Amino acid sequence: MEMQWAAIAAVWVLPVLFAITVHEAAHGWAASKLGDPTARMMGRLTLNPLKHIDPVGTVLVPVVLFLAGGILMGWAKPVPVAMRNLRHPRRDMALVAAAGPCANFLMALAWAAVAKLAVVYLLAASGEVKIALIFLLSAGVAGIIINTVLMVINLLPIPPLDGGRVLAGIVPPRVSAQLDAFERFGLVIVMALLFTGSLNWLIWPVLNAVIDFILTLLHIHEEDFMTVRRWIGAGA
Repeated sequence: MEMQWAAIAAVWVLPVLFAITVHEAAHGWAASKLGDPTARMMGRLTLNPLKHIDPVGTVLVPVVLFLAGGILMGWAKPVPVAMRNLRHPRRDMALVAAAGPCANFLMALAWAAVAKLAVVYLLAASGEVKIALIFLLSAGVAGIIINTVLMVINLLPIPPLDGGRVLAGIVPPRVSAQLDAFERFGLVIVMALLFTGSLNWLIWPVLNAVIDFILTLLHIHEEDFMTVRRWIGAGA
């Protein structure tokens, strides 16, 4: 049993680390392109997880949720963005916020491609090669799930989530100011939704729709996906 849990945990490590760190690096990259060099100057435009890890959001929360069998999610240290440096502050801040979920969607597609390649070569493989392909298939499915979950959750229109910042960039300034004032309560609301199970009910239809779209796009059989999902203990 301990070996099985260790194997499942090993499958999730890279997908989770990449999902969280690339998400934050994407924010910094977008900000840099739109006129704010803060993240670049602070060394945050990197895929080195050590630069982005938050002890609570990147380690503690995902581990607790994994052991509890709930939706696996987490967060990294926010990339600093100086809104005053952006060429069009309100619009560009919305674009910077959208960069994170967009990066997660692209990573979900990349992990789906990994899973697809593993399935294609798995039937003819044997020995150590077969074990490696099973690991890649499992990591690919985990990558699809964690990136889709992070994308959908972050697009909720609740500040400080990315969806809240996107919303603040497109509504009238007066409404945007009210959203900014609401931000200090946002994370508490999200955690309350998570631990009461309400978040599952809220995002489940969208989450399944996005995953179905990715599976269809890469011609991955849903039966293969569901079989691996059950083995790796995914709650999505």
